[in-house]
Amino acid sequence: MANTQLSHHVFRPIPSVRLSGHRRSPTKPTRLPPLQIFKNKSLALKARRNSKWAIALSLVDQSPPKSTANVERLVGFLYDDLPHLFDDQGIDRTAYDERVKFRDPITKHDTVSGYLFNITLLKELFRPEFQLHWVKQTGPYEITTRWTMIMKFILLPWKPELVFTGTSVMGINPKTGKFCSHLDFWDSIKNNDYFSLEGLWDVLKQLRIYKTPDLETPRYQILKRTANYEVRSYSPFLVVEAKGDKLAGSTGFNDVTGYIFGKNSKSEKIPMTTPVFTQAYDTELSKVSIQIVLPLEKDISSLPDPNQETISLRKVEGGIAAVLKFSGRATEDTVQEKEKALRSSLINDGLKPKTGCLLARYNDPGRTWSFVMV
Repeated sequence: MANTQLSHHVFRPIPSVRLSGHRRSPTKPTRLPPLQIFKNKSLALKARRNSKWAIALSLVDQSPPKSTANVERLVGFLYDDLPHLFDDQGIDRTAYDERVKFRDPITKHDTVSGYLFNITLLKELFRPEFQLHWVKQTGPYEITTRWTMIMKFILLPWKPELVFTGTSVMGINPKTGKFCSHLDFWDSIKNNDYFSLEGLWDVLKQLRIYKTPDLETPRYQILKRTANYEVRSYSPFLVVEAKGDKLAGSTGFNDVTGYIFGKNSKSEKIPMTTPVFTQAYDTELSKVSIQIVLPLEKDISSLPDPNQETISLRKVEGGIAAVLKFSGRATEDTVQEKEKALRSSLINDGLKPKTGCLLARYNDPGRTWSFVMV
């Protein structure tokens, strides 16, 4: 997995309508640090066009003569109601007309009963976790939400995790003041029309077999998943680190593992975690450190001191990072190729990645088949 931190972000809604640990679904919207807005006029104009495009997708006439809809109240209602989409409480069906046009790239229903049946089916097959990021009014009778949904397909033995992020455009019936349409748009595909073969292929790709160790890992929340990368918000974590020689190398690995195996001032053994990070700090990817994540309950003030001067303890503050996942053995050429591909994708999307990158290796190369490595 190649990981590149971002220094500028363009995910704030424009202009009337954030990108978005371990993944929590709050009862109120997740509040992240402010994200920087567009740096040039061309990007701002592009965003405004996209905003108008989203409004045009509504199935509701946005200029009827009379309306009983209290849109501001419905925005607050969705903040409270949508986090219950897949829990035992469920959503309040009385907020929806009996005739609700629901569409996503591979599913459609025209009644509230069909809509709720689809939710029940997803609960049974995938155990979804829904995270609501924000809710905005985007038209006189239209509300747009941004969300992340994480699902595990329990019918397959390896229980693959599927991740979708996107927006939902919800139309309001001006006569009843209730929701009468719900259109989902995934960030990972271009063709969001029903029935989208691109959407089906996106689902099937995520069902492939892969293996990662069942060990503690840094907490993060997936804010956006595109066809080429993910944007994540990482919580702070601790690492023990030593100098390395190259991005895909192993120099320093025995030193940092020695620390957690008891070669420290207290001879304390510390549980193994995942992944092993290798971080490059310069554009040539030559200034490198190798790091092992320490258990989340540890505090840096109570950790034993390293026995070697070449080893240090450090708190990583977390923050926003862009991530490209790939399988197989992480050779130097492969890692540099993936880093360039990730950086290119970010720049094409109007983002400005920071210098350097972080390689995260999750599997033991001596005991894991390369085709199931992530």
